[in-house]
Amino acid sequence: VGEFGPRSSERRMIAERAVEIDGLAPELFEAFLQDGFELGGRHALHDISMPEEDHENRGQSPISVNAGSHSHVSEIMPRQSRLVLPGVALHIIQRGNNRQACFRRDSDFLLYLLHLRELASRHGCAVHAYCLMPNHAHLLMTPSTEDALSTVMRNLGQRYVQYFNRSYGRTGTLWEGRYRSCIAESARYVLACYRYIELNPVRASLVQSADAYPWSSYRRNAHDREDPLITAHPEYLALGHDCDAQQTSYRKLFEDAIEPALLNRIRNATNGGFPLGSEKFNSDVALSRGWKIAPGRPGRPSGSENGNDEQSLEIGLWAM
Repeated sequence: VGEFGPRSSERRMIAERAVEIDGLAPELFEAFLQDGFELGGRHALHDISMPEEDHENRGQSPISVNAGSHSHVSEIMPRQSRLVLPGVALHIIQRGNNRQACFRRDSDFLLYLLHLRELASRHGCAVHAYCLMPNHAHLLMTPSTEDALSTVMRNLGQRYVQYFNRSYGRTGTLWEGRYRSCIAESARYVLACYRYIELNPVRASLVQSADAYPWSSYRRNAHDREDPLITAHPEYLALGHDCDAQQTSYRKLFEDAIEPALLNRIRNATNGGFPLGSEKFNSDVALSRGWKIAPGRPGRPSGSENGNDEQSLEIGLWAM
């Protein structure tokens, strides 16, 4: 790792996370505790080639960073400016700046998940699903308070940028901007977001099935792989009377691709911050609070709010 490698405390945390996730080689634990160890340009535990920094990437959002290890980062309370209801799930996307890779090696994925677990637990956010793509991250989370999600995402971004910049000898922002999110209120949309998130590597042609991608929660939700980061959403629990029934029903949800109209609705809602809710929720809650429930007609739509533009990104290397 040399001058820019993870600090010893970070190596230990990454190693601990590695042992927690079933399927990671035990040797990874010992390797991270040895000075000078570095995972190569290819993932150690699967055969997906990672790009060099100057390759064109497909993906995603920016957070400033201070120097120092994760334990010295001050917890900054972000401004409250997005649609959040305590106890209601949200789909979140955090994107790499200029579509550049923000995860290059196994150690990067692992440390991000480690910090996510710690911060989500500390601030009262349940994580139901995740998928870390090479240049962006998808999350499905339920905050317990209005500020919980913003606090988790702000500090997660800051911690990870510090590690990433130090590891690769770079400076400046890593994220495209503030993370994007949308409320997923109804059972239909919660389960659709599960599928949307965990099928991302399939849409991006990185793997042929969700089961084959190691950096998502699919193996936990579909096969009960041990992953202490994940908390089942009530709609997931409603899929069956026990774990086996829930997992069987969950796997059946992945037998077909997401309908194009629903796919575009999730994209547009997440990029525009519009709620994914039932008609009753939109009329009784969203509109009564003055929330927009769809893009307005006037004006020229931005690229990030255009479903066709978002869909075109999936023709390339990595999906949204």
